[in-house]
Amino acid sequence: MDTAMNAWHQAQYDWTDILRRAQGDALAAFGLGPDESRYGVVAAGSHWRLRDYADRDASPTLLIVAAPIKRSYIWDLAPSVSAIRYCLRRHFHVYLLEWMPASRNSASNALEEYTDAIGECVERISAGAEGPFLIGHSLGGTLAAIFAATAREGPRGLVLLGAPLAFEPGTSHFRDALVALVPSTFSQAHPFPGSLLSYMSALAAPDTFIWSRLTDAAFSITDHQALEIHARVERWALDEVPLPGELVHQIVEWLYRENRFCRGALKVGKTLVGPFSLSIPTLAVLNTADEVAPLASIKPFTDAMPAGNARIIEYPGEVGACLQHLGFLVGREAYARVWPEIISWLDSRG
Repeated sequence: MDTAMNAWHQAQYDWTDILRRAQGDALAAFGLGPDESRYGVVAAGSHWRLRDYADRDASPTLLIVAAPIKRSYIWDLAPSVSAIRYCLRRHFHVYLLEWMPASRNSASNALEEYTDAIGECVERISAGAEGPFLIGHSLGGTLAAIFAATAREGPRGLVLLGAPLAFEPGTSHFRDALVALVPSTFSQAHPFPGSLLSYMSALAAPDTFIWSRLTDAAFSITDHQALEIHARVERWALDEVPLPGELVHQIVEWLYRENRFCRGALKVGKTLVGPFSLSIPTLAVLNTADEVAPLASIKPFTDAMPAGNARIIEYPGEVGACLQHLGFLVGREAYARVWPEIISWLDSRG
């Protein structure tokens, strides 16, 4: 498999990114683009910017840590399926940390630069007020958890949506296939094309990224709203962005291959982090139909956290989400059943 990877030239996938984005723009021209809420940018760094969605002072505050894969508008896809609008209606002051596409100048950014950015945003939000709750989906949740494990003060609680934290062999077919697929020798000096990461994910978990999408489309045909959500997610999936090569290397090697975070052997800057250092209240929500972040990728970590700090909620997935890994953010059943529990958990600590 290493030979096959070495035969791929990462540069050719830069053009694939452009082609896929053009396909997405074509779908957007038919009304399937994002319908986002109004926001202002209140802070920015070289590879990130902080969005503020509040029209007024509200409390408590919620900082969404977006995943660096594709675009952050999956959190605000359309008025009917928008985590941001849902939280605003429940009187949270909502911020979102958005990652900028990697360039040659930022290809060396890694876990430390990403957790530092979260820290800057938490510090700005906390100025003169209580710290925010952190919430992240997928890799965004993993980054939020790593930051929270380094922070002695600041965040008040952590909500993880389909965010893997434990990567022992056998925890998931996706983890094992990805580790076998990605060599340790790929170039870290250049941005890593998003389409190449999408391609590898599809090879690692074809049931999740190919066949279940086709099945979901078939089941959605008789439900106009489900079909529209499915189409909007497909448009979002085409919106590829490059990631820093060093970040991809550390995620694959340090997390997926070596399981450093769950083993308590991950060093971020000068700080050693693991379950023992994640002491804030944590709510982990998982989709039992999701192969990317199954229970086995979360429970070993939460079991090793300080007693009483973690709770797990399970959600069975649903038709119309296109990708079950995104069900938390685009599923109608998720907003009817899962999000009220999330808000209740936040309120009980607010």
